[in-house]
Amino acid sequence: MHDIKFIRENPDEFDRLMERRGYKNSSSKILLTDEKRRRIQTELQSLQARRNETSKQIGNLKISGGNADNLLSEVSSIKQKMPELELEEQRLAEEINEILFSMPNILHKDVPDGSTDEDNVTLRSVGTIPSFKFTPLDHVALGEINEGLDFEAAAALSGSRFVVLKGQMARLERALASFMLDIHTLEFGYKEYLPPALVTSKTMTGTGQLPKFEDDLFKTTDGRWLIPTAEVPLTNLVANQILDIEELPLRMTAYTPCFRSEAGSAGRDTRGMIRQHQFSKVELVSITDPAESQFELDRMTAVAESVLKKLGLPYRVIKLCAGDTGFSAQQTNDIEVWLPGQDDGEGRYREISSCSNCGSFQARRMNARLRRIENKETEFVHTLNGSALAVGRCIVAILENGQQADGSIILPEALHDYMGIDKIG
Repeated sequence: MHDIKFIRENPDEFDRLMERRGYKNSSSKILLTDEKRRRIQTELQSLQARRNETSKQIGNLKISGGNADNLLSEVSSIKQKMPELELEEQRLAEEINEILFSMPNILHKDVPDGSTDEDNVTLRSVGTIPSFKFTPLDHVALGEINEGLDFEAAAALSGSRFVVLKGQMARLERALASFMLDIHTLEFGYKEYLPPALVTSKTMTGTGQLPKFEDDLFKTTDGRWLIPTAEVPLTNLVANQILDIEELPLRMTAYTPCFRSEAGSAGRDTRGMIRQHQFSKVELVSITDPAESQFELDRMTAVAESVLKKLGLPYRVIKLCAGDTGFSAQQTNDIEVWLPGQDDGEGRYREISSCSNCGSFQARRMNARLRRIENKETEFVHTLNGSALAVGRCIVAILENGQQADGSIILPEALHDYMGIDKIG
């Protein structure tokens, strides 16, 4: 959410910044509505002052025995008019909030210009892309060979874009989650949580999923929402709080199921586990001092990278351009893992993590603030979130990069103790 005071004082600057998001003349409707509201607020204040003054005059006249009929008529007129103005003021306030809630975050100055993923900037590539003496299979074929991924059974149970993991594949999911959580908690100091997978509309609004992305979410009949990521409940743990500066940064991690309708992705990645309605993810969330949030973004990206390094999976880190940066983010680093079985064995990089600095955007929506020792005034915290990692896509990467000519899978050494085996198949 944006600061209305900043928009009032810097309308041209706000318009320039929002143009990078594809929004033109963003301040005009906001300021026009805000001006109407402020006029009504001024009128209400004047009427309240006049009512107070008139009430005193009536009291004095009653004491002296004078006639207060005219003043009583004026007070009655004021009492009738004020509720009407208050309703209009409330309506305009809601209209302003509706506009502000629908507008994306302002981009950080370091975000490159561009409109599509072709304009993203590669920051670094890590690891060696494997070579095979055979045409590598994709994870769907490998799952069938090893009797571990059953898409037909899932379709019979739930429809398309679901999978049943069986045997060693189900164990691999559990092993990866434990492996990732151990790294984050034991090596990098994140605190583990297990939050609810159902949240309220207010919680979804706090992190920016509502109202913008309602069509991409699953809603229950009692008005709750299935979380699309653990970012939602974890970040909202600080909603309506004032944190002491000594408490920051707060670093949280959680392994949860995630649910996405993906209504806007019809026809994309319908094969396999790349884009499903239900998937599991280990999430990282940081609540920081605004002065430290850019450092925290780099640190969070490095934490996510450490998982891939330990698994020996080749990847690259991408800085997203203006047109590819998400609604709530002011800056995002994507990590893409190499999947040799994609595109009929030609291979390609696919996103496995997305680490974002949201600045104060979510904090304003949640009213999450901090207080410095030397200052009684409060300010909004900065929030960050990142996947570390999407477990399903990590399974895809392990299957495709570790495949052998007979269809078996050599597991990364880091998982041997977690799996109790070194090979699937």
